[in-house]
Amino acid sequence: MSKMTEDMLVQQTASDYIRDKLGWDVVYAYNEETFGIYGTLGRRNDSEMVLTRYLKAALVKFNEGLPQQIYEDAVRQIVEYPATQSVLQINQDKYALLKDGVLVQFRDEKGELIKRRLKVFDFEHPEENHFLAVRELWVKGALYRRRMDIMCFVNGIPLLFIELKNVHKNLQAAYEKNLKDYMDTIPQLFHHNAIIVIANGVEAKLGSYSSQYKHFLEWKRLEDTEQGVVDMETLLKGICDKHNFMDMFENFIVFDDSTGKLVKVLARNHQFLGVNRAIKAVLERKVRKGKLGIFWHTQGAGKSYSMVFFTRKIHRKLGGNFTFLVCTDRDDLDSQIYKTFAGCSRCLANTKPMCSPLFKNSTRKSLMIHTHTGTISSLLQMKRTGLKMVFLLAICAML
Repeated sequence: MSKMTEDMLVQQTASDYIRDKLGWDVVYAYNEETFGIYGTLGRRNDSEMVLTRYLKAALVKFNEGLPQQIYEDAVRQIVEYPATQSVLQINQDKYALLKDGVLVQFRDEKGELIKRRLKVFDFEHPEENHFLAVRELWVKGALYRRRMDIMCFVNGIPLLFIELKNVHKNLQAAYEKNLKDYMDTIPQLFHHNAIIVIANGVEAKLGSYSSQYKHFLEWKRLEDTEQGVVDMETLLKGICDKHNFMDMFENFIVFDDSTGKLVKVLARNHQFLGVNRAIKAVLERKVRKGKLGIFWHTQGAGKSYSMVFFTRKIHRKLGGNFTFLVCTDRDDLDSQIYKTFAGCSRCLANTKPMCSPLFKNSTRKSLMIHTHTGTISSLLQMKRTGLKMVFLLAICAML
C-alpha cells in the first residue's frame, strides 16, 4: 500500500472528521511548514513542541490587563522543564500547572506584591479555547527527527497524540514499533501530553504515557444506554468532542504512586460516563431526595479509580465541604482503596487527608465529627451477601 493511499484512507479521513464534525482547525505541515513568529505555526524551529503563539494569545484572553512580562513568565514556566526529571515526572508537573493555573507575581502601581494564577484553559466554556490538529508535523529530538501523524493542540499545548497505521496493520504494531520509538527519540512530545490514541482506521484505542499496550482500551459508547460500537469514529467523537476533551483533561486523569511506581491513569469509557451521570445525580439530589442511584462495576472494572474520579470532580466543580464515606466489607479492600486515594492525592483538587479505618475507636469518631477529612474509609461487617453489596453501594452513591 502506498504512502498516499495510507494517508487518504486513514490520516486524512481522521483529520477531516476532526475538522468537519468536531470543529477543530486542521493544518497540513508536511514539508510545508515555515518557521518564525509569522510562520505556519509560529515555531522558531522543529524542536519546539508548545505553540507559544497560541498559548500567549490564550493567556492574554483569559487573564486580561497584566504586564507583558507576566505573560512571558507564564509561557516560560509552561515550556521549560528540568533535565533531571523523567518524562513522566515532567508530565505530572505540567499537568498540575496546566489544570490549576500558572502562579505568577508582580507589583501593582502601589508597589504591592500581587500573586495570581493565570488560566491556561477555559474549562467552563470549552468552545472559548483554540483547538488545532496538525498533520505530518516534523519534530526533532536530540539526535533524531520524526514525523507525527496527527498532533492535537489546545491553546498551543500538545495534549493529544494520534498514531495511525494502515487498515490491515495490528494496533500493537503502532504501539511497539512507532509509539515506543517516539518515546525514546523525541521525549519532549510527551512533556505536556494528556492522551495517546493508536488507530488503524477501523479499530482505535487510547491510553497514557505510562500505559502498557494491554491498558490501551476502546471507547465503545457515547452514552451508557447505547449498545456500543468499537471503531475509530466512536472514539474520536467521544474524546475529541470539545466539551468531552476538556472534561477528560480536567477531571479524568490521575497520577498514582500507590504501588511504589508512578503511573498515569486515564478514565475508561464506562468510568467517564458513569461518574458524569453520578455528578448529574448529585446536582439533582434535592429533587431525588438524596437517592442518587447505583454505579455498578464488575470485578476489575476500576471501582477504586471511579471513586477517585467522582470525589475529585465533586471537590473541584461543586466546591463545598463534601466528605465521602467509602465502605468496604474486607480488610484487603479497605487497604487497597486507602492506598489508591493516598497514591492519587497529589492530583486531587482541594486534597484532604483520607482517614482510615473509621469506627475503630472513639478517637476516630471524634475525628470524623470535628475535622474536614476529604474521604473516610470504613469496614462493614455484614453477613448476608446480597444485602451487603446493595447497602455498600447505596451508601457510597448517596454521599
